[in-house]
Amino acid sequence: EAVALFEPRASDVLLASFPKSGTTWLKALAFAAVHRAEHPPHSPDHPLRHRNPHQCVEFLEFAFAESATTADDVFAALPSPRVLATHLPYSLLPERVTVTAEAGRIVYICRDPKDTLVSMWMFAKKCMAVAGSGTAVEEEDTFTFKEAFELFCQGQCANGPPWHHVAGYWEASQRWPDKVLFLRYEELLQDPVGNVRKLAGFMGRGFSEDEEAAGLLQQIVELCSFHALKNMKVNKSGTVYDLKNESFFRNGVAGDWTNHMTPA
Repeated sequence: EAVALFEPRASDVLLASFPKSGTTWLKALAFAAVHRAEHPPHSPDHPLRHRNPHQCVEFLEFAFAESATTADDVFAALPSPRVLATHLPYSLLPERVTVTAEAGRIVYICRDPKDTLVSMWMFAKKCMAVAGSGTAVEEEDTFTFKEAFELFCQGQCANGPPWHHVAGYWEASQRWPDKVLFLRYEELLQDPVGNVRKLAGFMGRGFSEDEEAAGLLQQIVELCSFHALKNMKVNKSGTVYDLKNESFFRNGVAGDWTNHMTPA
């Protein structure tokens, strides 16, 4: 309900995703692409070299959950274009954020649900361990994969059934392709340059021929690569949402589900 207080701008970019579907990577890429003029990717002072991507692009619902008044003031103070994020299903977004004239653009990223499940399971164990003892551990018996599998298949997830979440944004992208861009994690892995080019163009921040010739697009892809982000000093220390920054960088690959499940 608090998110309904949010005042959108036509220049806004809202990054949407089901948890553990490539959110951290998308935040880094979108932030770097939108702010490349004031923050060149090669700069040693680039925000992504000193802050976790989740600190550069905040979740609407997390901010409003803490304090609606403070969140509204913080977001209102951000210069345009603002890059924001949400895990909310499309159906729960206020209309002013989706289809009204003042609404900005929405970028959704989806991932193979089997990989999403494995990543959610690993992440949930860390969250549960921190909540219980203040230290993240990886013991299997804290939350078994079988338990996670059954809950996931039943749709008992914090943000609702994953298939409804994906379908909601997919349908919106088909109805309003100029308002909603639907990306796939696996395609982003296969062709990061092409997909970042598409992402930037959709956000209204397309790369010029001179920028491409200067290698700016490639520099952003390299800055935001899983390997680069994971190995940055800031992401090897510090916390965000009471979790270690390193918790948001596990392996960054497609197909890891085969290490935990057998093909049908």
